[in-house]
Amino acid sequence: MSPRGVAIPDLRERLFGAAERIVAREGAAALTSRAITTEADCAKGILHTHFGGVDAFVAELVLDRFARTAARAQELPGRAGQDTVAANLTGVALGLLDSLDPRVVGLALTSNATSRHIRDALAEGSPGFCAIQRALTDYLDAEVRLGRVADGTDTATTALALVGT
Repeated sequence: MSPRGVAIPDLRERLFGAAERIVAREGAAALTSRAITTEADCAKGILHTHFGGVDAFVAELVLDRFARTAARAQELPGRAGQDTVAANLTGVALGLLDSLDPRVVGLALTSNATSRHIRDALAEGSPGFCAIQRALTDYLDAEVRLGRVADGTDTATTALALVGT
């Protein structure tokens, strides 16, 4: 355990990783602040100090994983014309499916405070499904211009179907 007052490198990711391991191993019901800090080998109060509680922590975990997936999707338009369209879309779709354990999402949806935190952050511009959908639309538009996707394809609807919002 880190001594008190000493900065812990990558604390957020350390706690997020601990939470994901707990959920994978024991299920969402086992996700408590004590379990998370024990798994992360951190001081017991650090989660409350940095996140204000488990609800805010779970919301930040969900938002972090949305942001990672959105960043990956935003690289997609730059890959237009490379590999195959199917392979490029499959990569983003798999990244979206693998970004977060569905049990964590379920936990976030069942807590009013967590859901509100996520909704507020998304409304303020945090990347989520809309950012991923925009990136996919931009990618498909680029592929239409290159002739690798049929002209007249409704790229916005196709992107929406892929993201599933």
